[in-house]
Parts: sequence; structure tokens; C-alpha cells
Amino acid sequence: LPKVMAVLNNSNAGSFTFILMDLPGLEAAHCWTAIPVCSVYVLSLLGNITIMCIVKSVPSLYTPMYLFLSMLSMADLGLSASTLPSMAAVFLLGQRKVGAATCFMQLFFIHTFSVIESAVLLAMAFDRCVAIREPLRYATILTTQRIGALRLAIVTQSAALHLPLPVLLGRLQFQPVNVLSHSYCVHPDVLRLASSSTLVNSGFGLFVMLSTLGLDAVLILLSYVLILRTVLSIASNSERLKAFNTCISHICAVLLFYTPLVSLSMIHRFGKKKLPAQVSMLLSYLHFLVPPMLNPIVYSVKTKEIRVRILKMFHPGKL
Repeated sequence: LPKVMAVLNNSNAGSFTFILMDLPGLEAAHCWTAIPVCSVYVLSLLGNITIMCIVKSVPSLYTPMYLFLSMLSMADLGLSASTLPSMAAVFLLGQRKVGAATCFMQLFFIHTFSVIESAVLLAMAFDRCVAIREPLRYATILTTQRIGALRLAIVTQSAALHLPLPVLLGRLQFQPVNVLSHSYCVHPDVLRLASSSTLVNSGFGLFVMLSTLGLDAVLILLSYVLILRTVLSIASNSERLKAFNTCISHICAVLLFYTPLVSLSMIHRFGKKKLPAQVSMLLSYLHFLVPPMLNPIVYSVKTKEIRVRILKMFHPGKL
């Protein structure tokens, strides 16, 4: 990252700035719009930190399922921390101007943690697939060492794929002042404002998206096809329900993450001229802000071990 910053400082990134977008029609109501925004971040931080602390402090939860859940919480925290600075500047301070280098580094972290979350959701799908299809070999297939290696591979690959983004953006030409469509910097939004050729940037961005989010979505779907085949082959209805119930939380997390993303992609491709800009902005907020807030709630409600330990924190003498 220091080398990337050095490249940006030596490029033309200092000759232009970006203006972050406030909520249309609510520019003067910062004291009111700041309340839900701050609430989302507080809930995200408290929920994900709580789950990470529970998994770390309870040795019986050092199993693949809960280690992956802890990884998901780490990704959610990273995603929240990536969008927080500019969102706080816009909604709390009314400061919408951001430098190019700062904007490029923010989009690097936003996209990196987004891809990390997608990869963790894929790993969790694989975990559920192995647990249901190969229950006797589950502990030998998903060992702690393999999970640690997988965690390192996910973070390394996600960061390495996105390191070229700020460098490539720094080589483009922009107007002195550029107005973004969101309260944070994301690659497609910045790229559309360039006044020079974006062919290389667009091609590389498409490659990264298809090789990460696109491939992950396909493999997650394939995992659930295999899980469904196995569950339907179980003779007992109660055992079928028990096996499928272990996947409910993960299915909710996948839907929370991918539904706004797919909807946003469809709008950008087919309906951008027909729908108001507020729809695209709302879906973007749903994609980046809602999963980090709701994932801990979903897993706390649907996972008995997490739910029991959270209740113990509030009522230590009753459980």
C-alpha cells in the first residue's frame, strides 16, 4: 500500500477532486439523516465484535462453522470501516469534498473487503456441503490448519486483485471537480467520470468481478444443489429438516449480500435510464451497509450456541 500511495502521489491524482453525494432532497437535514446512519454503524460494530469475542473466548466453538463465522464478522467490520470515514464526513460534518488519492484508497478497501466477504460466504457454503454430505470425514477435511491457510489465501488474493485499481485510476484524466453518485467511492462510479479512455480499467474491473463475485456465486449455488440432493435422499423428514436448518443462517447471509448486488448490476445494465437515481443509491447502501448490520443478528437468532452466550452476557445468573 505505501508503494501504491507513492505511485498516486507521483501521478496526476493531485490535480482533481471528487464530491461525495448526499441523500437527494435531504442535504440540509444532516442532524436527522445522521441518526439512522450512525445506528447502522453502531449495530454493525457491536454485533460483529460480540460474535468475534464469543468465538475467541469459547474453546468449544473452535470448529469450522464458527471459525468461518468469525471470518465473516471480520469481513463485515472491514467493510463497515471502509465506508465509515466518508459517510461520517457527509452525514455528520457536511463535508463532501475528498481528494483523489483518498478516494482511490477507499474504493480499494471497499472492494477488497466486499470480495473477502463473498469468498468467506463461499467457504461457509463448502463447510455446510461437507458437513451434510461427508459428516464422518468432516473433521479431517476441514482442519484448523486448512482453515488458517484458507483465511490467508482469501485475504491475499482479494488484496492482490484490487491493488492495481488505484494505480490504473491514477493514470486517467479527470475534470478538476467530479461529482460522484454515492457517499463513498466505488470503482464503477469513479470510472464513469474519467475523461480519457477507460478500456483497460473496465476490462480489468470486469475480470476481477467475474473471477471473484461471479465465480463465488456460481460455486455457492452449486454447493446448495449438492446439499439439496443429499437432503432429499434422507428418508426421515425430521432428519431432513434438521440438516436443512443448519443452512438457514448462511442462506440468509448469502441473500443479504447478493440480492442488492445483483439488482444493482441489472439496473446499471438495463434500467438506469428508466429508474430514478435514488433507487440505485438505495441498493448500493443496502449492499454495503445492511449485511454487516444484519448478519450478526441472523446468526444470533438462528444459532443456539451464539444465542445462549449472548443471553449469558446480559443475564449471567439465569443461564
